[in-house]
Amino acid sequence: MTRKIFIDTEFTDFLDCHLISLGMVAETGEEFYVEVPYPDAACSVFVREAVIPLLGSIENAQCPFEELRHRILSWLNLIRNDGATVAICFDYQTDWDLFNDAMDYRIPDWCCPRSIARNINELLRYSFYKKNSLPEHHALHDAKANRYAFCERSTLAD
Repeated sequence: MTRKIFIDTEFTDFLDCHLISLGMVAETGEEFYVEVPYPDAACSVFVREAVIPLLGSIENAQCPFEELRHRILSWLNLIRNDGATVAICFDYQTDWDLFNDAMDYRIPDWCCPRSIARNINELLRYSFYKKNSLPEHHALHDAKANRYAFCERSTLAD
């Protein structure tokens, strides 16, 4: 059995890319969210306007980068309590790259990456934000929206 974990990240810029926040939501609803120190000078104008104002809204989300791998592993182990394989589901390659970096490039063998960009129903995603009155570009909200809008595709359609 494979458990799905939907992830999303916010980061400084496409060219000078540093993690700002990481949100993860298990298919069963459990949530994980952290904000890490980032180089302010590396932030794009878009990030300054759309992402930075959303930070600090979740209590106890601050995490030193050195503790990040340990916190992620602790949470993932809770989710896979029965020893299941965990699919880290992302809709954008940079999310996986930053997750890998946060894990110090030591991903457990029971975790596997899964690109789900083709499995996201954009209308459902849009309705998730509207229905819940949540802004986009917050890593936890975006991970939750991906979970909500995820639609498994048949192998015949691929």
